[in-house]
Amino acid sequence: MNPSPRIPGFRFLHSPGPTRVPDEVVHAMSRQPMDLADPRVDALIDVCEHGLKKLLQTERATVFMYSANGHGAWEAVIANLVAPGQMVLVAGTGHFSESWALQAEALGSRVVRTPCVEGTPINAAAVEAALRDDVRHEIVAVFAVHTDTASGLTSDLQAVRAAIDAAAHPALFVVDVVASLGAAPFDMDAVGANVVLGASQKGLMVPPGLAFVAVDEAAMAVARGNPTSRFYWDWTLRKSALGYRKFCGTPPLNLLMGLEAALGLISQEGLAAVWLRHQRLAGAVHAAVQCWSEGGAVQFFCRVPQARSVSVTTVLTGPGVDPEAIRSVARERFQVAMAGGLGPIAGRVFRIGHLGDINPAMILGCLAGVEAAMSVLGVPYGPGGIERAIASLVQD
Repeated sequence: MNPSPRIPGFRFLHSPGPTRVPDEVVHAMSRQPMDLADPRVDALIDVCEHGLKKLLQTERATVFMYSANGHGAWEAVIANLVAPGQMVLVAGTGHFSESWALQAEALGSRVVRTPCVEGTPINAAAVEAALRDDVRHEIVAVFAVHTDTASGLTSDLQAVRAAIDAAAHPALFVVDVVASLGAAPFDMDAVGANVVLGASQKGLMVPPGLAFVAVDEAAMAVARGNPTSRFYWDWTLRKSALGYRKFCGTPPLNLLMGLEAALGLISQEGLAAVWLRHQRLAGAVHAAVQCWSEGGAVQFFCRVPQARSVSVTTVLTGPGVDPEAIRSVARERFQVAMAGGLGPIAGRVFRIGHLGDINPAMILGCLAGVEAAMSVLGVPYGPGGIERAIASLVQD
């Protein structure tokens, strides 16, 4: 069997997860693991816990980490907070809110969904109305996805918190920051979230496989009183000074080494600078897509400009335009790898990720590759997208 020919350079990775892993993280993960009695193990776990709390901007939460992806973090939340037959409210925002709702139902929860209007963020008024309708206060928690990676939109969490408060409802506020943490501003304490969950493979710039939850005392009290049978996910068992107990077994040491390095990079750049970089790079992508849309064949999937994510831009294609063909040509001919549609929008969109270890040159190269792919396929698009992206970058 003949080996594939070598491709010079490297392929640009512009999926919204997994994202590019910085060299510093790769090198950190290449170190040998340690025996579990080595004091460096507990020191490593401690650095990661405190680094995540700093990134989440919380002083009141306990961090639990799992060898899992974001769906594992969802399951940890459900298993700890919701007994079978109890009710949760899932704020409709797209594919990932619905996936979380389906997972909760699979684990025996009853789910109330607020309506999801395609291309629009969470409707806080609908959340408030649903909570007011729950006069018996059966809803245990409100689940909200901050950034829906499939739709490329970010919702206003303060508005959701205000809706819970306006309804005078005791439900816990649980927030998924898988696609927003390390890219968009987030403050767990300021937004009044009781539980926050995330994963390693997006803004945290670490390979997939490490998930976490941050839990305040109100949520811990609910977990302690929850009769649901659980073991691996159990926060009450994992709340320990022992690293082995914290992970219900052997910690994923090399992923933790990678996370330590990634948190160090974020700290070195400065959190405000990280947020600003993501905002600028997203602005360049948005400028290009706005220009392309003038050709009539592609447009933003997110209909609300202020809700367009700094993490990923979802591009809707018109009739007769195959987004998978654009992805394939961009990847195989121009070495730009993007993501496709998920759930109900599969086959209708392509997604440009612009989070994590990304800089302006990489964004401009990505956009050029997308334009080149559309040119090869004869997709009509407004000319000058790269020029508008450059203008967006240089005006700051």
